[in-house]
Amino acid sequence: MKSMIHAPALLALAVAATLGVDAAAAQSPANVPVEQCQSRRDRAPKAEELYPQATREAPGESASSRMGSKLNKLGTAFEKEEYAQVRELADEILAEERANDYDKAYAAQLAANAAYSEDDTGAAKAYLQRTIELDALDNNGHYQSMMMLAQLQAQDEQTDESLATLDRYLTETQSDKPEDLALKGQLLYQAERYGEAVPALKQAIEASETPNAAWTQALMAAYAETGQTAEATALAEQVASQSPGDKRSQLNLASMYMQAERDDKAIEVMEKLRAEGQLTEDREYRNLVALHINSEGGEQKAIEVIKEGLQKGVLKEDHQTYVALAQAYYFSDQIEPAIEAYQKAAPLSDNGESYLNLAKILAGEGRDAEAKQAAQQALDKGLKRPEEARQLLAR
Repeated sequence: MKSMIHAPALLALAVAATLGVDAAAAQSPANVPVEQCQSRRDRAPKAEELYPQATREAPGESASSRMGSKLNKLGTAFEKEEYAQVRELADEILAEERANDYDKAYAAQLAANAAYSEDDTGAAKAYLQRTIELDALDNNGHYQSMMMLAQLQAQDEQTDESLATLDRYLTETQSDKPEDLALKGQLLYQAERYGEAVPALKQAIEASETPNAAWTQALMAAYAETGQTAEATALAEQVASQSPGDKRSQLNLASMYMQAERDDKAIEVMEKLRAEGQLTEDREYRNLVALHINSEGGEQKAIEVIKEGLQKGVLKEDHQTYVALAQAYYFSDQIEPAIEAYQKAAPLSDNGESYLNLAKILAGEGRDAEAKQAAQQALDKGLKRPEEARQLLAR
């Protein structure tokens, strides 16, 4: 059974607008010659090493003096957020035979950020691929570019590609950052590799002092998909107890109780939400109605919920709603209201089944003329077994 838990496909991907730019280079004024930039870079404080456990040895290459003018123009355009100009200059540098790999990687990285800022994710990914292939930036710039590529691939639903990029990133950086592990867990969930998603998400949650709620929801869903209903329910109970005012957490808990066939507990949660006025969507009312109808003696509560939903304008006045109301009345021996509900439901149906049910109830009440009329209407709309309607007409 597919999980009913609300599990976000992925985290909101916070891709930085300027990601991985060499700190010292970014601080250099665009109009200063590269020779002066280099001396300033030598005096500048070294940027914090974000990946101290990385297996990659950072290249020692830096910006070439012969590309100084173009690099300075590129930096100026980037600072001014002239993104079209950034991409044009970067493309020139990438095509320049005299440019070294660092020049090109730096240009491609800025162009990737410019393309992202222009909502051109296809170009941004291509520039990032080029940045990574050139393998010339320091570890901060190189691996931030790799993470940005993984995020953009995920955002574009290229799940397999994103996982491949992220696996390379995690292997080479040996990162144990919770957000990195959580992204992998969510991608594995998206790829329907639920068994693999569980340990990644658990590790992310355990490693974080304040885990993102989306990670926990994804873990609950992964538990449910792998048949670990007890674990999913326990986690849902924990989250719901920590966030009693959070509607989504309470709905997730009700969903887990339903999957665990603990409908009484699900009803308890949903009724509490209803009492607080938190049921605001059609499907939420329908789920509660279904729970009551399927519980022993729950028809009267189902009627109450339907009436309230209709009165508030939350429940749609459609065939499904009126059939549920008719059934709740009928199975609680309230025949006249059941007839009235079927009379509202039948014209809204695509077939004649509701008219046939109405005809049967009317016949059972000795209202033969009305029963025959309903039976004919059932035939007119179409039935899977028309012989039942014909038998009523032949009486």
